[in-house]
Amino acid sequence: MTESNHIPVHVAIIMDGNGRWAQERGLPRIAGHKAGGNNIRPVVRVFADRGVRYLTLYAFSTENWNRPVAEVSGLLGLLGRRIDRETQALHEDDVRLLHIGREDRLSKKIGQKVKDAVELTRSNTGLTLCLAFDYGGRDEIVQAVRQIAKEGVAVDSIDEPLFERYLYSRVIPDPDLLIRTGGETRLSNFLLWQTAYSEFYFTPVLWPDFGSKEIEAALSEYSRRQRRFGGI
Repeated sequence: MTESNHIPVHVAIIMDGNGRWAQERGLPRIAGHKAGGNNIRPVVRVFADRGVRYLTLYAFSTENWNRPVAEVSGLLGLLGRRIDRETQALHEDDVRLLHIGREDRLSKKIGQKVKDAVELTRSNTGLTLCLAFDYGGRDEIVQAVRQIAKEGVAVDSIDEPLFERYLYSRVIPDPDLLIRTGGETRLSNFLLWQTAYSEFYFTPVLWPDFGSKEIEAALSEYSRRQRRFGGI
C-alpha cells in the first residue's frame, strides 16, 4: 500500500460550469466562458505555489464543435484573445505552455498563436500548463492507432509504452489527480487512457468560482487517498 500524503505532480481539471454560472446571473453563456478564462491564471499560480509541476485544463472538447455556432465562434475568439493577453504574463511567471489535441481544425491564425505561445515558453522550468483544446480521449486513441498503422509498426512490438509515445500527452506524466468542477461526476471523454489510476475529485463549485479554498480542499482530500495501482 502506498500512502499519497504528498502534492500531486500532475493535476488535470475539467473546467465545468461556465454556462450555468452565467445563467444564474442572467448573463449570456459567453460571459461565463469569459469569467472562466479569467480564472485560469489565478488557479495556475496557486497550483504552482503548492508545488504542482503539471496542470492540464480541458478547455474545448472534440464534441464542443456541436454547440451552437455563435457559442463556438465566441469560444474560439476568447481563445485567441486569451493567448494574446496571457502568454507574456505566464512566460514571466516561468510557466511552460503546451497544447494537446487536434491542430488541423483550428484556424490558421489561432493555430499560429498557439504555436508561438508554445515556442516562447519552451525553455521555462516552472509549472507546465497543458491546454486540451479540440481534444477528445477517444479521438486521441484513434489518431494514435492510425499513426501506428501508417508507420507499419510490427504487431508484436506494440505494448503500452510504445502506444503512449503516439498520444498527444506523450511528453507529460499521467495525472495523479483529476478534478471536475460544476457538480457532474463523469470524465466526458477526457484523458481516458491517462486517468486509469488517477484519483478523482468532484466538486459542485462552478469553474469561475473555483479558487484557492477549493484547491486546498482538493489537495487535502488527495493527501488522504491510498494509491495502490492494482496492488495490495
